[in-house]
This record gives sequence, C-alpha cells and structure tokens, in this order.
Amino acid sequence: MSYIVDFKNVSTVGLESSPVAEALAGLRAHEARYFMNKYKHEFTVVPAGESPETLDYVNQILKKERGIEFATKPLETSRFQVENIKMAYVFYEDGLEINVMYTVDDPKKRAVGLKLSEGMGVPKELEGKFKFARQ
Repeated sequence: MSYIVDFKNVSTVGLESSPVAEALAGLRAHEARYFMNKYKHEFTVVPAGESPETLDYVNQILKKERGIEFATKPLETSRFQVENIKMAYVFYEDGLEINVMYTVDDPKKRAVGLKLSEGMGVPKELEGKFKFARQ
C-alpha cells in the first residue's frame, strides 16, 4: 500500500523496525519537502516487498557499477519522474537512503546518492570506499 509522505507532520509509518526510525523518517520527509517545493510532486513510498522491480533496478546499479551489495533490509521504495528526471529511492532499516537519478535525455549518465540517518554508523559495505560529511 502506498503512503504519501507528509513533511509537515513527520511520521515513522513504514519505518518502525528501524533502530533510527525517527531520523530516517526525517530524512524521508526532507526528500518529500524538496520534491514538493521544487516540482509540486507528492513523494510517495511503497513497502519494499511491493516493489521488487525498483529494488532490482537499484541493486543492479549498485552491484554492477559500484561493486556494492547491502545486507541490510530495505523497508520502502519510491520511483517516479519529474520533468525529464527519473528517480528511484530505497530506504533501508539501518537508516540508509539510496537514490538513483538520471535524465531521460541521457539515461547512460546516472547519479547515485547515499544518505545516512543521524545516529547510524557507516555501513561496512561503504567503509573505505567513500568519505562522509556530517551536518
């Protein structure tokens, strides 16, 4: 069942099993606020079990192009297009958010974004591969 993320009244709906559920909900709400303010797009998520095609898409990119496979459980996904940009998101139980973005004009060029929720450590799969900044 899909859920429209309310960025004004942040909720942990769908993220309850995460040890950093409140921080992950805040991260998800931040994404919802961004897409509403910039594109007037409602950020909608679905349980990961209901969106195997989005999970497969993101996992394939991570594995083939970045050599990364995550052991943590995916909780939710989101996949949509705004203007000429296609987006895919996965929110993981440990507090990690991954997004993949590409333009319709050039689908071979992709950007992969990784965000860590406040309070979570760097996943072992990413240690030594990336540098992270804290806000």
